[in-house]
Amino acid sequence: MYSLEILADRVKGQLVNSKKISIRGLATLTDAQPDQLSFFANPKYLKQLKTTSAGAVLVTPNMVSHVKSAAIVVDDPYVAYATLSQLFDWRMPISSGVHSSAVVASSATIDPTAEICAHVVIGENTVIGANTYIGANTVIGRDCRIGQSSRLESGVQVYPDVHIGDRVIIHSGSIIGSDGFGFAQQNKQWIKIYQSGGVRIGHDVEIGASVTIDRGALSPTRIENGVKLDNQIQIAHNVVVGESTAIAGCVGISGSTKIGKRCTLAGMVGVAGHLEIADDTHVTAMTLVNKSIDTPGAYSSGTALEPHQQWKRNVVRFRQLDELAKRVKRLENAQFDKS
Repeated sequence: MYSLEILADRVKGQLVNSKKISIRGLATLTDAQPDQLSFFANPKYLKQLKTTSAGAVLVTPNMVSHVKSAAIVVDDPYVAYATLSQLFDWRMPISSGVHSSAVVASSATIDPTAEICAHVVIGENTVIGANTYIGANTVIGRDCRIGQSSRLESGVQVYPDVHIGDRVIIHSGSIIGSDGFGFAQQNKQWIKIYQSGGVRIGHDVEIGASVTIDRGALSPTRIENGVKLDNQIQIAHNVVVGESTAIAGCVGISGSTKIGKRCTLAGMVGVAGHLEIADDTHVTAMTLVNKSIDTPGAYSSGTALEPHQQWKRNVVRFRQLDELAKRVKRLENAQFDKS
């Protein structure tokens, strides 16, 4: 429970129509109760703002007049909401120590402030930093490094030679450092290329549930500082994901591709291998990136939703485009010959 004064101070906001209430949590404008805080960041929810039962609302200065309860006035209510959400996190504080059922190699080093939960396995020469949480049934291979104040939820699998920075969150089911998809062909048979490059993950990275990050073939796969990965993403061997890039669910990135800084890849984007994507590039949902992008901006491919019958007609027209282009070229050549 927090007073409005404490919450306003945390986001450097101005408290208007102050009330002596304690806030127990956050909620939407529609669902909020008198002991909850909400936020207004989208004009289409103006009606809900005027009728909300929230004890207080985060708003911009020009919207204060529409709030019937207390208001915390800030420049960006959504950012303020994100900041305050930390105070109401469901995670329990770290309880330092190693559970009796954990299996820890004798050469591993675990900071005394770290929490190692039930049935965790930690390999030889691995180092776990201060205030780091390792959830139940997580397996960490040999020669790994995990920094300070990081959190690996239950059931994370970390292969050998993976380095993870400070304040990293990895959600359940994710696999870091599995073999990249590398094979050479001889006499119509596949010969496995053993992957020895490892994975390097920077600071302040968040990795969603069931993400797979393959180890590099020779040099490491790299996820740089501040990267945010949604659930069910595949990152192949020797990919580099640049600083502060955000990638949405079900994206697949093929091997040896380099994604720049501050990029966004929306859901189900597919990126071919051995490409380079410029800094500040934004790719919309379900786009196929099959060539490098050297100019920042927004990029799309594919077609948007339309009625089925219209889609079928458009498919027919699409198949006719090549022949149509040839006919136009012939007509242009004929016109040129006449002139």
